[in-house]
Amino acid sequence: MRLIPAVDLKGGRAVRLREGDPSQETAYGDPVEAARRFQEEGATFLHLVDLDRALGTGDNREAVRRVAGALSIPFQLAGGIRSLEALKEALSLGARRVVVGTVAVKDLPLLEAMLLEAGPERLAVALDARGLEVRVAGWQEAAPVSALDLLRTWAALGVRTVLYTDVRRDGTLAGLDLEVVARVREAWPHELLAGGGIAGLEDLLALKRLGVEGAVLGRALYEGRVRLSEALEVV
Repeated sequence: MRLIPAVDLKGGRAVRLREGDPSQETAYGDPVEAARRFQEEGATFLHLVDLDRALGTGDNREAVRRVAGALSIPFQLAGGIRSLEALKEALSLGARRVVVGTVAVKDLPLLEAMLLEAGPERLAVALDARGLEVRVAGWQEAAPVSALDLLRTWAALGVRTVLYTDVRRDGTLAGLDLEVVARVREAWPHELLAGGGIAGLEDLLALKRLGVEGAVLGRALYEGRVRLSEALEVV
């Protein structure tokens, strides 16, 4: 299973939000330093999130450029990518893969166009949910649609990678809701990445047992609950 460190960008800094709440922010300093540290510890892929763009409060494209220039490993970019122009911009910044969320829930024709533009290997879809209650617009809005129905729709459209994040637990170190992850795993036949609340090695081993292909880690790495080099030897 691939372990993917997350670097969330807000105001040019690396931060973590608790349950996606911008008022509950913990700052972790320079995103370039964080990204380099994860690379040195053995990461082979990185997850970058532009929180300001996702929330409609600005953007962190200059910080993305700095991180991209400092890395020798590929990264995927998420956050506020809601048009073909934004998709092309993200790819031009050097992203190996782009992650879209709100578009994939609210505008299926645009999602199809994005798949045609980037190809399924360079476009992933974010399933952000409180359990299985779908959230959009930087996790600030509920969407009146079934998460499991969405997965079936996305598979039929040609999506091949989904990132499931449990908004209730993200940034809390509360551990995973494995029953929900198991339901998502059962419903999704292709590559599945999961995150939101990972607290330690047991969570990673549980994801591996469920057949999840990748885990996205944030606060657990920043605060030493998981040591990437050690975890890579186990999972």
